[in-house]
Amino acid sequence: MVVKVRRTSGSGASVAVEAESGALGREALLKAALDTFVRQGFHGTSMRDIAARAGASISATYYYFPSKVDLLKTIMTGVTEDLIAAMEAARDRAGPAPADRLAAIVRAHVRLHTERQAEAFVGNSELRSLDAEDRAEMVALRDRAGAVLKGVIAEGLAAGVFTCPHPGEAALAILTMCTAVASWFRPEGEAAPAEVADRYADLALAMLGFPGRA
Repeated sequence: MVVKVRRTSGSGASVAVEAESGALGREALLKAALDTFVRQGFHGTSMRDIAARAGASISATYYYFPSKVDLLKTIMTGVTEDLIAAMEAARDRAGPAPADRLAAIVRAHVRLHTERQAEAFVGNSELRSLDAEDRAEMVALRDRAGAVLKGVIAEGLAAGVFTCPHPGEAALAILTMCTAVASWFRPEGEAAPAEVADRYADLALAMLGFPGRA
């Protein structure tokens, strides 16, 4: 279905825009943008490429998203906010023990990067494609995810269950290795997402000086 809407331009003139609804709406455009960014890269993709992949008109594409940067920001913001929520929920479900909380956070991080691999990959590889202001906003959002991990590391250090002498570097290493899963994981590989998540939890705990598996 095509819905005719009217918007007012900056000069006050009213202009007609065709906005497809339903399957040819906002979510279809986001999926088309994600698929195209993965295949062609952000700079190799045009708004016409995205519109064609979604089966939408170019006017509808610009109606929902004024530029391909808006599409990229929406994809990146959505997956990062969902990552933060997943990490926090996993931490809170794990109980009070810092090692259990740390392992749960790492598992949640890895699982998201396997289950939403394309979004995570684009979010990490195309951060450079944002302008300075948008990049700063996204870095601040990603820092919130890092703070979830760092908070639990601090708990473990205070309780004496983690003994790593360089917790800042350890936190960065853990976040980096979890994020990198999106670049190499293959669903048909030898390890399922849950198994990869468990292995990474073990690696993270070992890095922090905690013996054995949580």
